[in-house]
Amino acid sequence: MEPGPPPNAFKRALREGRTQIGLWCALGSPTGAEILAHAGFDWVLIDTEHAPNEAPNVLEQLRALNGGTASPVVRPAWNDPVILKRILDLGAQSLLVPYVQNAEEAARAVAATRYPPRGIRGVASLHRANAYGARKEYLVRAHEETCLVVQIETRAAAEQVEAIAAVEGVDGLFVGPSDLSASLGHLGNAAHPEVQSLIADIAARARRAGKPVGILAPVEEDAKRFLGLGFTFVAVGSDLSVLRLAALRLRSAF
Repeated sequence: MEPGPPPNAFKRALREGRTQIGLWCALGSPTGAEILAHAGFDWVLIDTEHAPNEAPNVLEQLRALNGGTASPVVRPAWNDPVILKRILDLGAQSLLVPYVQNAEEAARAVAATRYPPRGIRGVASLHRANAYGARKEYLVRAHEETCLVVQIETRAAAEQVEAIAAVEGVDGLFVGPSDLSASLGHLGNAAHPEVQSLIADIAARARRAGKPVGILAPVEEDAKRFLGLGFTFVAVGSDLSVLRLAALRLRSAF
């Protein structure tokens, strides 16, 4: 047992610019997460914003992913320090915070993931993240392995890419195509040329700012195009879509 937090393979990969292929996990099923853990993906996103996941369920999915190829990333329901604190105490090291609009909101997210004096994360002496007290240096070193990615989901946020990327403690940016398209007046149409143009612009500016950028791209052609644009961590589908499509293919065979 190491005295500090365990190494965060996802954070290291982002820092080194290595391509990371991921999958969204919205079923809320520890068994489903355990299957995905050994499917060869680099990361799996446990979603609590648009999926029926609460803290006890997130805990079981984190346990189910332990030992697999996929690094767990958790998306909190909101940029709320209480929510972030609970997820971190469960042992999550990588967070994808939704709907960050500017540098101030990004800085608040960073503060929520850091213990004082670096931030405002509440201090508990025994929890899963510090191996129930066995990791003696966890309090002073937790930030070293904490990975914080913030979502760019609106036109307003897109205008602030450089400022958000400059916030110390932000490890990457992530484009949310559905909300971004809605913000641009193209609800349900992420393929619209205006949306796609802005996505490419965000990627280019994030890279110039020195920050890795990711995106959710459940259509194979889109995912490959985004990888070509410089997106380095891409979720190429979800457990929901994998199950649905496989079921439809099986039924159509008969």
